[in-house]
Amino acid sequence: MALPIIEFPKYTLEIPSTGKTIEYRPFLVKEEKVLLMAQESSDSREMLSAMKEIVKACTFEKINPNELTSFDLEYIFLKLRTKSIGESSTVNVKCNECEVFNPVTIDLDSVTVTIDPTVEKMVRLTDSVGVNLRHIRVKDMGSLSDSKKSQADIVNDVIIASIESIFDSTAVYPTDSSTKAELTTFVNSLNRSQMQKIEQFISAAPKLEKEISFKCSGCGCENDTKLSGTQAFFA
Repeated sequence: MALPIIEFPKYTLEIPSTGKTIEYRPFLVKEEKVLLMAQESSDSREMLSAMKEIVKACTFEKINPNELTSFDLEYIFLKLRTKSIGESSTVNVKCNECEVFNPVTIDLDSVTVTIDPTVEKMVRLTDSVGVNLRHIRVKDMGSLSDSKKSQADIVNDVIIASIESIFDSTAVYPTDSSTKAELTTFVNSLNRSQMQKIEQFISAAPKLEKEISFKCSGCGCENDTKLSGTQAFFA
């Protein structure tokens, strides 16, 4: 006789970068095992792989995690975790004065993605040449965390991954149609002020953020601080 199958609830959320509404479900036991194994490994690439696998499965394979921005992936994963494990998380936060760690309970449903609407994606580098920028995609994150690369190479790779297309007075050149060597040559031809324009866009990338307040158990100081990034919201 066939065993009964437990039905799972469905929820909806908006992808921060696009506003598109998608359906999702909570983790199942098999997916939570994948997450626990990744956490135990303490390997950032293992964790990224687990997040991608879980997000794909829990959005009914309607979402390709590799095409998401990094903050989209973090936001969707946070929502999955909220509906699967609990809507609050207690984390240890360091006091700004005495540096004692204090347990702070966070309402995960109140964590949002902060997006600066004034940031321009089109950047002119000269009177005739410019770039259209994009936020780092998940498929680029693995190579950016390669510990064997020099810091200079990682910076170059971040710049390249952030350029969606290059344009001049006659045409637009999508970077996905260019070779790594061609893009490296282009980036290496930029001067410092041109590079800074691209770096400003990268540094203003949306992120998961939550402002918190707590009184330090060690010195009694009142703390107001901001947590950001997925890891900040989990013990």
